[in-house]
Amino acid sequence: MKTYAEAGVDREGRREAKKNLKDFELTYSLSKYGEIVKTPFNVLYPIARKKYQVKTCDGIGTKVLLGALANKHDTIGIDAIAMVANDCIRCGANPIAITDVIDIKKSEPWLLKELQKGLIAGTKEAGCPLIGGETADVPELLNTAYHINCDCVGDVNKKNIIDGKKIKPGDAIIGLPSSGIHSNGLTLVRKVLFKEWGGKFDAFDKLDGLERELIFECLKPTTIYVKEFFRIVKRVNVLGAVHITGDAYLKFQNLTNDFGFEFFNFNPHPIFDLIQKTGKISDEEMFKTFNMGRGFAVVVRDKDIDQVLNSSGSVIGRVTDKKEIKIYYKKRIFVL
Repeated sequence: MKTYAEAGVDREGRREAKKNLKDFELTYSLSKYGEIVKTPFNVLYPIARKKYQVKTCDGIGTKVLLGALANKHDTIGIDAIAMVANDCIRCGANPIAITDVIDIKKSEPWLLKELQKGLIAGTKEAGCPLIGGETADVPELLNTAYHINCDCVGDVNKKNIIDGKKIKPGDAIIGLPSSGIHSNGLTLVRKVLFKEWGGKFDAFDKLDGLERELIFECLKPTTIYVKEFFRIVKRVNVLGAVHITGDAYLKFQNLTNDFGFEFFNFNPHPIFDLIQKTGKISDEEMFKTFNMGRGFAVVVRDKDIDQVLNSSGSVIGRVTDKKEIKIYYKKRIFVL
């Protein structure tokens, strides 16, 4: 097992297929209150004079399979909230409300109660209420016990929208620590690590270098960066922001068409080294698939670095004048 594609997720095929979804932009003319604003990762709509909202939606993918394997469901909701709240803040919007959809084989009180625990914990960390949702019993549609999708609405004044337009070579990239794998690349993780999907280890194996049993290491909830992000925003002018999820460091190419990026200063959690060695995965594939210890990143002026580092994070890269993504890692230099 060497690539995400071999595990069943065709990154290139997915990107090609999504090119056909641009027709959705034809609906922007239906905006009732003014011009739609596009940022590198978000599309915002006006709700009042110089006031915009954004809405993000996402699910937690195959992490639910790990929850089922461990019979542990009380943190899955945190991941669901994290995926949409972290996506919301990339454009500078503050999350103000969340809704959820739980598709489930059978609405069992104990299971819904466990899922609720995670959702509540996630909303507290994101600092916004969960105001509604839907629970649907759809056994014919599911191969696992349930799946969760969430939506997050956030708002931002027009002058505070982060659109990436002021990014230039020499700007610094500050990486915020992840808690581990988060909720991306788990199709590859499962098939490399767990015997249940053809991998090497039993779910509850205790392996050298890991703090807990393997399954619980992989179930660590995704970090929610809302509070940390806005602590940074209050200190400095944030030029761009990236939630490092699917496609990992390839996501930075969305920030600007004019420049490139170089990355360094990585010390990934032991779980990433285990995944790489067990699956014989290349460095390039690791950085295309996993957060490698940094779950969120902001781009700031070089002069503002110290003010950010007084809050959190560390410098992991720079904006360059070459249109490429270059990685310095383990005494190697390679381009994604």
